[in-house]
Amino acid sequence: MIVHIDARKLTDSAGLHAALSEAFGFPATYGKNLDALVDCLSDLDNPPSGMTKFHLFPGQTALLAITHLDKAGKNAARIKAQLQTLNDVAAFVNARRLENKQPPLLAVAYEAD
Repeated sequence: MIVHIDARKLTDSAGLHAALSEAFGFPATYGKNLDALVDCLSDLDNPPSGMTKFHLFPGQTALLAITHLDKAGKNAARIKAQLQTLNDVAAFVNARRLENKQPPLLAVAYEAD
Protein backbone atom coordinates (compact mmCIF):
# COMPACT_ATOMS: atom_id res chain seq x y z
CA MET A 1 0.00 0.00 0.00
CA ILE A 2 1.30 3.43 -0.92
CA VAL A 3 0.31 6.48 1.09
CA HIS A 4 1.24 9.81 -0.51
CA ILE A 5 2.20 12.60 1.88
CA ASP A 6 2.67 16.12 0.50
CA ALA A 7 5.89 17.51 2.00
CA ARG A 8 4.57 21.06 1.61
CA LYS A 9 2.13 20.33 4.47
CA LEU A 10 4.94 19.36 6.85
CA THR A 11 6.14 22.80 7.88
CA ASP A 12 5.58 22.21 11.58
CA SER A 13 4.42 19.62 14.08
CA ALA A 14 0.75 20.52 13.60
CA GLY A 15 1.11 20.07 9.85
CA LEU A 16 2.74 16.67 10.30
CA HIS A 17 -0.05 15.45 12.56
CA ALA A 18 -2.77 16.88 10.30
CA ALA A 19 -1.29 15.30 7.16
CA LEU A 20 -0.90 11.88 8.76
CA SER A 21 -4.30 12.02 10.44
CA GLU A 22 -5.89 12.81 7.07
CA ALA A 23 -3.95 10.09 5.26
CA PHE A 24 -4.63 7.35 7.79
CA GLY A 25 -7.99 8.42 9.19
CA PHE A 26 -7.08 8.72 12.85
CA PRO A 27 -10.04 8.95 15.27
CA ALA A 28 -11.44 12.29 16.44
CA THR A 29 -9.82 11.61 19.82
CA TYR A 30 -6.30 11.53 18.27
CA GLY A 31 -4.01 13.41 20.66
CA LYS A 32 -1.79 15.06 17.99
CA ASN A 33 1.43 14.17 19.78
CA LEU A 34 4.19 11.66 19.08
CA ASP A 35 2.91 9.06 21.55
CA ALA A 36 -0.54 9.11 19.95
CA LEU A 37 1.02 8.99 16.47
CA VAL A 38 3.08 5.92 17.36
CA ASP A 39 0.06 4.22 18.91
CA CYS A 40 -2.14 4.83 15.86
CA LEU A 41 0.49 3.75 13.34
CA SER A 42 1.35 0.64 15.38
CA ASP A 43 -2.20 -0.66 14.83
CA LEU A 44 -2.50 -0.32 11.06
CA ASP A 45 -3.07 -4.07 10.75
CA ASN A 46 -5.54 -4.24 13.64
CA PRO A 47 -8.89 -2.85 12.38
CA PRO A 48 -10.81 -3.63 15.61
CA SER A 49 -8.58 -1.16 17.49
CA GLY A 50 -10.34 1.74 15.76
CA MET A 51 -7.05 3.66 15.61
CA THR A 52 -7.20 4.24 11.84
CA LYS A 53 -9.58 4.02 8.91
CA PHE A 54 -6.66 2.87 6.74
CA HIS A 55 -5.85 -0.81 7.26
CA LEU A 56 -3.19 -3.25 6.19
CA PHE A 57 -3.59 -6.96 5.84
CA PRO A 58 -1.25 -8.98 8.09
CA GLY A 59 2.24 -8.90 6.62
CA GLN A 60 1.63 -5.84 4.42
CA THR A 61 3.71 -2.68 4.65
CA ALA A 62 2.57 0.90 4.13
CA LEU A 63 4.99 2.89 2.01
CA LEU A 64 4.87 6.56 2.95
CA ALA A 65 5.76 8.27 -0.33
CA ILE A 66 6.82 11.83 0.40
CA THR A 67 6.00 14.07 -2.56
CA HIS A 68 6.74 17.66 -3.62
CA LEU A 69 10.07 17.98 -1.85
CA ASP A 70 11.31 20.05 -4.78
CA LYS A 71 8.64 22.64 -3.95
CA ALA A 72 9.70 23.14 -0.32
CA GLY A 73 11.26 26.54 -1.05
CA LYS A 74 11.82 28.72 2.01
CA ASN A 75 10.27 26.03 4.23
CA ALA A 76 12.90 23.41 3.32
CA ALA A 77 14.63 23.43 6.72
CA ARG A 78 11.34 23.21 8.62
CA ILE A 79 10.11 20.39 6.38
CA LYS A 80 13.41 18.56 6.80
CA ALA A 81 12.91 18.62 10.59
CA GLN A 82 9.42 17.14 10.27
CA LEU A 83 10.69 14.47 7.86
CA GLN A 84 13.30 13.50 10.44
CA THR A 85 10.50 13.16 13.00
CA LEU A 86 8.50 11.03 10.57
CA ASN A 87 11.51 8.78 9.93
CA ASP A 88 12.08 8.44 13.68
CA VAL A 89 8.42 7.56 14.27
CA ALA A 90 8.46 4.94 11.50
CA ALA A 91 11.62 3.41 12.95
CA PHE A 92 10.13 3.37 16.46
CA VAL A 93 6.87 1.79 15.26
CA ASN A 94 8.78 -0.92 13.40
CA ALA A 95 11.13 -1.56 16.32
CA ARG A 96 8.17 -1.84 18.71
CA ARG A 97 6.53 -4.33 16.37
CA LEU A 98 9.70 -6.39 15.97
CA GLU A 99 10.13 -6.53 19.76
CA ASN A 100 6.63 -8.03 19.89
CA LYS A 101 7.52 -10.54 17.16
CA GLN A 102 5.29 -8.75 14.64
CA PRO A 103 6.35 -7.66 11.15
CA PRO A 104 7.24 -4.02 10.48
CA LEU A 105 4.47 -1.83 9.08
CA LEU A 106 6.10 1.29 7.65
CA ALA A 107 8.62 2.31 5.04
CA VAL A 108 9.42 5.86 3.94
CA ALA A 109 10.45 6.88 0.43
CA TYR A 110 10.95 10.19 -1.29
CA GLU A 111 9.40 10.64 -4.73
CA ALA A 112 11.11 12.76 -7.32
CA ASP A 113 8.62 15.20 -8.82
